[in-house]
Amino acid sequence: MKPFKACSCRDETGKLLGKQCPDLDKRRHGKWYARYEAPKGADGKRRQPRIGPFDTETECKVELGKVVGQAGKNGKAYDRKITFGEYLEKRHAWRVAEAESGEGLKRSTLNTDREVIDLYLKPGLGHLKLMGQLGQDQIRELYTAMRQINRPAEEKRPTEMLRRLLAARATLKGERYSNRPISESRIKRVHIVLNAALNDAVKVSRILDENPAEGVFRSKGGAARKGRDKPLLWTDERVQHWEETGKVPGKVMVWTAAQCGAFLDFAEGDRLYPLWHLGAYWGMRRGELVGLDRPDLSTERRRLHVRQAQPDDTLDDVKSEDSDRVIVFDQRTADVLKAWRKRQLEERVMWGEAWTDSGRVFTREDGQPLRPEGVSHHFTRLIRRYGNIRRRAADGWTREQIIGRTRVTAHEVEAALTGPPLPPVRLHDLRHGSATMLLAAGVDMKVVSEILGHASSAFTADVYAVVAEELAEDAATRIAAFVPRRNRA
Repeated sequence: MKPFKACSCRDETGKLLGKQCPDLDKRRHGKWYARYEAPKGADGKRRQPRIGPFDTETECKVELGKVVGQAGKNGKAYDRKITFGEYLEKRHAWRVAEAESGEGLKRSTLNTDREVIDLYLKPGLGHLKLMGQLGQDQIRELYTAMRQINRPAEEKRPTEMLRRLLAARATLKGERYSNRPISESRIKRVHIVLNAALNDAVKVSRILDENPAEGVFRSKGGAARKGRDKPLLWTDERVQHWEETGKVPGKVMVWTAAQCGAFLDFAEGDRLYPLWHLGAYWGMRRGELVGLDRPDLSTERRRLHVRQAQPDDTLDDVKSEDSDRVIVFDQRTADVLKAWRKRQLEERVMWGEAWTDSGRVFTREDGQPLRPEGVSHHFTRLIRRYGNIRRRAADGWTREQIIGRTRVTAHEVEAALTGPPLPPVRLHDLRHGSATMLLAAGVDMKVVSEILGHASSAFTADVYAVVAEELAEDAATRIAAFVPRRNRA
């Protein structure tokens, strides 16, 4: 493990001289290197990785001491050539094995981490050596390139980092990611995975002395990171502005009770209406609706136990301990769910042996579990269908023409044309709408918190503070209008 000097000179036959060069005695000729004992390879052979080049023998000794010092910390010396990508794969395999044994992270979290590794960390930083090459500059370059994905046209000559990221998005799982925008929350998630991996490299594996990702992440523009986006109510003024400009005023928008009722009236004939009904009235998350098992639902006792969720293609526990809850629902909801079960049994008879008993409350016609993403897409299509009916009527189409030329029912046309405009919301925003209506109905904040499965009523109050204020203003206006007065301005 003693440092040695070598150069790249060659003799008259072209053979590399290395340590045998006669000019190595000269001060500025050659570089300093060293070798150290590393763990044996998979084939059992001895490994002696080389470090260098260094300008001076002192620098070489210092670096060699760091490598050997790592061996003293945990009983082995790490190969300095291990790349960040190789380390990520080893760490992820360990975490997957831990999850399969019943410990560690949820499968859904591991799947998200896998996507982050494949789409961003390995394409952007995976080729860099974990020791010596991966630093704050490279990490900042990754985040800059991620933000440039949203505006590639502005980048005349994309950086090599950006090209690698775009290539990964174009090839991973087809077109799913090719047009997917990058948000600040997405970059934050990438940073969380990166930071955790490097923390493990410092504290668990003890490969690094310090974490180069610490203090690197800042939200766009260098400002302090924002908190949770608060829901905004789709007031008449906001709906009018959206109709005129197409702009949505906030990231999290909530329907009013009238708008939600119009959607439910419109979707009453849809096969998944019971799922929309349950989500709108009782604020269940998408994964909780899709993952609901039949034994956890009693229409006679009017209760359902929310204890598991399906955030992707696998079943998992609910989001947190507070999310595990019992919801007591009304008789109308019970009747809707009874009618759904009757329809499900009829579909089972129709499909015969091809029907699959998945045990879920909400399924496809063949009994297979619903795919969460598919449910969200179907919800969005219903809202668009509602808007398309209204636009065609505004263009002069008669109801008969709308029904005859498009795949809509007379019931849908009637509901869309007699209801208010339906601005866009996400499926998850039905949950926010449920909270809004419960608060508007005067339900205690603590009860609302328990129905939604929040950690505390303080959290519920914080999230829905803006909505609650708007509801209060609306109530004040209605009270003032209710009392008859003369000469009212």
